[in-house]
Amino acid sequence: MLAVPGLAQTTTPAQPPAGTIAAPASVPSGPWTLQRAVDYAVQNNLNVRQSSLSAELSDADLRQSRAALLPTANVNGTQAWNYGTGLDPLTNDFVSQTIRSNNFSANTQLNVFSGFQLRNTVKRNVLDYKASLADIEQARNDLSLNVAAAFLQLVLNQELVRTNELRVNTTQQQLERTKKLLAAGSVAESNLLDTQAQLASDELNLVTAQNQRDISRLQLAQLLNLDPASAAAFQIEVPNLPDPDEQSTLNFDPNATYQTAQGFLPQIQAADLRVQSSIRGVEVARGAYYPRLFFGASVFSGFSSARLARVLTGDSIAGAALPVFQIDPIAGPRPTNFAVLTPRQPNFELLPTSFSDQVKDNIGRALQFSLQIPILNGLQTRTNVQRSQIAVKQAELRAAQTRLQLQQTIQQAYADAVAAQRRFASASRQVEALNTAYKNAEIRFNNGLLNGTEFNIAKNNLNGAESSMIQAKYEFIFRRKVLEFYQGNPLTL
Repeated sequence: MLAVPGLAQTTTPAQPPAGTIAAPASVPSGPWTLQRAVDYAVQNNLNVRQSSLSAELSDADLRQSRAALLPTANVNGTQAWNYGTGLDPLTNDFVSQTIRSNNFSANTQLNVFSGFQLRNTVKRNVLDYKASLADIEQARNDLSLNVAAAFLQLVLNQELVRTNELRVNTTQQQLERTKKLLAAGSVAESNLLDTQAQLASDELNLVTAQNQRDISRLQLAQLLNLDPASAAAFQIEVPNLPDPDEQSTLNFDPNATYQTAQGFLPQIQAADLRVQSSIRGVEVARGAYYPRLFFGASVFSGFSSARLARVLTGDSIAGAALPVFQIDPIAGPRPTNFAVLTPRQPNFELLPTSFSDQVKDNIGRALQFSLQIPILNGLQTRTNVQRSQIAVKQAELRAAQTRLQLQQTIQQAYADAVAAQRRFASASRQVEALNTAYKNAEIRFNNGLLNGTEFNIAKNNLNGAESSMIQAKYEFIFRRKVLEFYQGNPLTL
């Protein structure tokens, strides 16, 4: 996290995007307030987008686990050609010819019972999805704190630039006065040389402050994922921030703030949800101890070009004339003048059965229950249960670590805020005293009673005290905003 000078890390940073993609074309114009910068960063920062994509993956896993509760249904169809001697797939007769065959089937299967693994998987994925949504909020919170730190860092550096500009102007005016005093013979030439050296030092400090201001502006623009053209014209609206001694006494209770924060911060919620998810993982692993019962149904049919059927092609051409015999008891059968004509006989041929008739005639149906009872599978189920139990302990430790880190962060922010407030009060008194001493030294220097080296020491002491006071002010403001954020208040200046 970008920090005010002397500011320790308090949150896990969302890294500024390196090699970022182009930002949206509609970049707001005009000076940026802190709230405006936070809102824009949350919408366009790549780390937040990455967290959103991770949540979408968790949502896809959840939908898939719910769909696993539904029965499966599939339709299959094949077409094959068998050459030479082979087995007819429908009649199981050996034939020596080319056979074209088709097989069609539709089947469905329902998981009746599998140790409640499917239901527990759904419940586990629901928890994982909620945790991923909390991760998005955590990424937004981390980014908001980073933007606030970078924003205040830029305000601080701009304030230091303004202060150094005033110092350069003051030294330039002092240099002009020294030249006049030297011309009048009131001061020695060494005083002029010391003042020129002081001016060079002040100009160097101004350049350093300007560089720090430009770098902090670039870092803030990178957090916002601005394109180069927008980053070059990026400006902030400097808020009117009261001094720490003008504010009410810092009366935050770190323990009460921690209790409030752990009730709504997303990282705590995500850690607790992942503990519950790991407990569901144990139930999923234990489900493999139970038998599995499946119900299936199928319908199938087929066609074979080798299948033949007797087909009526018409009657015979004519019936045969059969003679009529008369039985003589003595002579036996003897012909008569009568004859009997046999009726016309039907004529059949063996012809291939049509495709539609075969598909209709070959329809078969089946119902099936399948029971699988696990007995010994290389102790895989037992090992998986042990692993899931260890995962529960790991998740509990991560949740405890998250709470401990939050508590330490709040305690550190409170201690730093108190220290910064005290340091600002002390620096304010020091600036007041050194300012009086500087004015006295300036009078003595102008009257030739003080050499340039001693005068520059008094001035540099005042400059150092002013810088320390400004840094303490913005460190206190940031730490106070961090504590307010952990109490559920928005980041505003």
